[in-house]
Parts: sequence; structure tokens; C-alpha cells
Amino acid sequence: MKNKLIYQTMKLFFAPAVLLSAIILLSCSSNDSHNIKDPVGPSADTTATGTTEITAQTIYSDLSNPWGMVWLPDGRLLVTERAGEILVFKDDKFTGQKLTGVPKVFNHGQGGLMDIKLHPDYATNGWIYITYSKPVEGGATTAVARFKLNGTTITNLTDIFTAKPYLTADFHFGSRVVFDKDKYLFVSVGERGTQPKVQQLDNDHGKIHRLNDDGSIPSGNPFENTAGAHKSIWTLGHRNPQGLVYDAENNRIWEVEHGPKGGDELNLIEKGKNYGWPKTSYGINYDGTVLTPNKELPGIENPKHHWVPSIATCGLSIVTSDKYPGWKGNLLVGALALMHINRITLDGTNYKSEERLLQNKGRFRYIAQSPDGYLYAISEGPGALLKLIPSK
Repeated sequence: MKNKLIYQTMKLFFAPAVLLSAIILLSCSSNDSHNIKDPVGPSADTTATGTTEITAQTIYSDLSNPWGMVWLPDGRLLVTERAGEILVFKDDKFTGQKLTGVPKVFNHGQGGLMDIKLHPDYATNGWIYITYSKPVEGGATTAVARFKLNGTTITNLTDIFTAKPYLTADFHFGSRVVFDKDKYLFVSVGERGTQPKVQQLDNDHGKIHRLNDDGSIPSGNPFENTAGAHKSIWTLGHRNPQGLVYDAENNRIWEVEHGPKGGDELNLIEKGKNYGWPKTSYGINYDGTVLTPNKELPGIENPKHHWVPSIATCGLSIVTSDKYPGWKGNLLVGALALMHINRITLDGTNYKSEERLLQNKGRFRYIAQSPDGYLYAISEGPGALLKLIPSK
């Protein structure tokens, strides 16, 4: 697999727009991660933090490239794997079941099955949403689908959004989805190596989109009256946004995205704003040359925080539980390259500080809060589901 990745990188060497993203594939791809020995093991790992102590209990240690997770009202936990599987857990145990009827995914490079979320009115309408890399004529694209469940069988499966134009690149798909208080659906889409196009409004790549829950486009989007613009665009100038969370208490959307060599970003997402890529960046090219001389420019929204070197941000959640003293309102970010959970404290909408938890315990892809207030994390290398238990 490693040789294959190197061959793909060399093959793309003379395509500058693709080269930047191909190299990050080598550093952040996890195709081989499930073969790495589990350093957590079946026992628990305890980490002291600035405000509380947590024990990371391994629930399951045989995941293969997990990406997203969500709880159903009946207590079942669904965990997505990039190859296209959705595993079913109950009472902190793998049931041995997987959902049937998952759509075919483009399981190549960084592509595959990604995020999963419930509709805010799931109890009455039963809709579940996923994002995935959809194989299409001309390559692959980031897609959003929704479906219902009959036991463990997927029914009523429909694609409600596909990013256009379709491209051959097998990296930087994004992608996360969140709902806001008005039940609008926001989806993040990676730039797929189309650097100049990110700043243009005639395509869906490197953007965050706002949709109705059926995929139609609501009125009030910022570029609805701009000639030639895709009307679903909410913000632009993103590279590879793999973390998105809605802060319901403050009616805010936060995002994290991968930079190149350095320059991962934490952004507050606001209507119509331009987040800079590739005009501005705190990172450089992978060969050490200057990507852009500009870290800031007029008309560009600066990140609330950036990481140099990159931690390889993936997944984003906000703590609303009272079970973790001192953590309420904190953001939790998975770190792939530097292998930890990053706990961010905020002062209003400004970054205040961070703490790195469970260092070197895995490439953390996502952290989520269960309905009963406990935090769960999924990791690659090892492919594990962990429960973060606060010490009394």
C-alpha cells in the first residue's frame, strides 16, 4: 500500500495543483493504520488534565478507518468506516451487526464513507444523513445522502447533494454535516486540488454549503443574486474542512480544516465570508518553498487559531455535558498527524488555550458526546472506539 501511495504521488508530480494535496495523502492517509498494533489495548489509559482526569476505556479495537458516529434514540450507536461499512453498537458493545444497503463508495485514496448525522426531527421523520465519496463518470465527488432505517436495513436512500464539477482527484473530499437551530443543513466540501477554483463561485469545491433538509436551496444564501454563482454556497476559501460543529447555545458554527505543511485552521463560519485558501495561508509548500507570501489580506477572514506544525485536524465537537469539570463549552478536535485529542478553550469567539490529551494513543478522527453526556472517540492506528470516563 505504501508503494502504491508513493507511485501515485510521483505520477502526479507535474500537476502543481494536485501535488500539494497528493503529498498530504502520504502523511495523513490511513489505509494501513488498522495493521498497527493497538497501544491502548483492552485496558484503560488514564490522562490527567488541567481541570479533570479522564480514563480512556477501549470499547472496541477492530475498527478499520472509522470516520463518524451518531446515536439513535433507541440507544444504538452507529459508527461509519471509510470502506463503506456502518457498524452497530449497543450498551458499549459491538452487536456484530452492520447496516445493509449502504451506497457504493469511492474507496480510494482519501475517499470513502465519511460523516453521519440525524435530522433534528428524527423522532418524527426518521431521516439519517451521510456524506461519502461517490463514484461518478469522470471520477468521484463529495455527496450527501439521506435514508431511513428498518431494523438494520437502509431504506428510502436518496442523494440530496453532489459537489460539482466531478473530478478525478482521490483526495480532499471534506466532509462533515451539521444542522442549525432553523434546521438548515450545512455541508463542508474539500477543494480536491482545484486551488484557483476555490476562490470562484462557479463550483462547489473548497466551500461550505447551506441546504434545506431535502437538498433544495433555501432563500437568503449570500450569493443567490450573483450571476454564475452556485446558490448553495455559504462560505468559500476552504482547503480540506474535516471538522464542523454547531454551537446551539450561541448559534455559531465552528470549523477546522487541514492546511498544507503547517497552517491547519480553526474558523468561525459566518455567512458569505472568504477564508482565504489559497490566497492566504500560515503554511508552506511541502518542499519548503513559499506557497503564498500572504498570511492576511483585506477581505479575508482570519482563522481564530492556526497550528504550525500541522496537527492534521479532523472532527470537531463541543462539550455540553456537566460530566467533565471545566470542559463545558470547550471544543474537541481530533489530531491525525500529532496523534492526540486537542481540547480548546474559548473566550467568547476567540481562541484562549489548548490542551493535548491522550498523546500518541491513536490518530483521532472524531470525538462525539453521547445522549447521556459521555464523550466517545474513534481513532485510526489503532482502529478503536474509546469511551472517555471522568474520574470521580
